[in-house]
Amino acid sequence: MSDMNDNRLQIAVLLGSTRDGRFGPVVANWLLSHFARREDMDADLIDLVETPLPTVFPVLGEPPASPEARELLAAVSPRLATADAFVIVTPEYNHSFPAVLKNAIDWHGREWHAKPVGFVSYGGFSAGLRAVEQLRLVLAELHAVTIRDSVGFQGVWAQFDPAGTATDPACDVAAKTMLDQLAWWAHALREARAVRPYSA
Repeated sequence: MSDMNDNRLQIAVLLGSTRDGRFGPVVANWLLSHFARREDMDADLIDLVETPLPTVFPVLGEPPASPEARELLAAVSPRLATADAFVIVTPEYNHSFPAVLKNAIDWHGREWHAKPVGFVSYGGFSAGLRAVEQLRLVLAELHAVTIRDSVGFQGVWAQFDPAGTATDPACDVAAKTMLDQLAWWAHALREARAVRPYSA
């Protein structure tokens, strides 16, 4: 690479809640503030409210039939394809993750291959960690590499001040740890894919 800007990692941040009154944007914006302080990463927020995806799938192996479906996918798929890594921001619904997030994952295959995925979860008592553990299983099937350390907000509604700042400094430490690990894997896997294209 010719300079530092050429080597910056492109990170797609997928916001996985579309519920009315959702708290997800507060969590996502807090995460984006961490990216803003880093010189090695650029974040692209993909909000599934702003970029909804089709819910009716084509015949397996065939492209979407309708122009409407292709238009919706065109707003998301290229951004996932160009990402070096991902962070999924997810709540926990009924001990799992939201259906809209599974839908977004299922529409894509090669976009996930040999790329790392980090997690920021939130919820009540469990801090959304059960959603993350189920996402790890799904993403392993898609040949993605999930980052061990994640960030979880327990009782999330009390964890941020009115300005959207996390009140517990340990959350900021956890975010830095997760993003540092994500950066290591993103560089390693990007370099590996350049030398030897991944085959699934």
